[in-house]
Amino acid sequence: MHAIEFAKLWSKISKDLKLYLETELAPLTEGQLHVLEVLREAEQKGQGHLKPSDLLEYLHTTPAAITTLLDRMEKNELIVRQRDEKDRRIVWIVPTEKGLAEHERGLNIRNSFIDSQLDRISAHNQQLLVFLLGKVAN
Repeated sequence: MHAIEFAKLWSKISKDLKLYLETELAPLTEGQLHVLEVLREAEQKGQGHLKPSDLLEYLHTTPAAITTLLDRMEKNELIVRQRDEKDRRIVWIVPTEKGLAEHERGLNIRNSFIDSQLDRISAHNQQLLVFLLGKVAN
């Protein structure tokens, strides 16, 4: 019985978040925000730039879908693709200034929505919820 309740609640939360992000992020998409997050995290961890193939483990999709997503992002000036200076076969994905600004805007929008939902419960219960979801996710 818990599985059914969990599935219903998870579906509602996911749907509400997705709908909110589709509306508020525009013209940025949730997928583009995710790419910008991954690029930014790699940079902050000192990993440098990523190749399109590096995104496979984070986006759980096909190489063709990643290429299409990156094409749109490049067209919208969120990223640039740069050839490696030593090995021209390697292409690095680099966020632009506009991409970094959209990343910040997107995070603020998403975090604001999540905070508004979590504010319905106490700080202790928020901590407990995150802990329990971590157990389920791992």
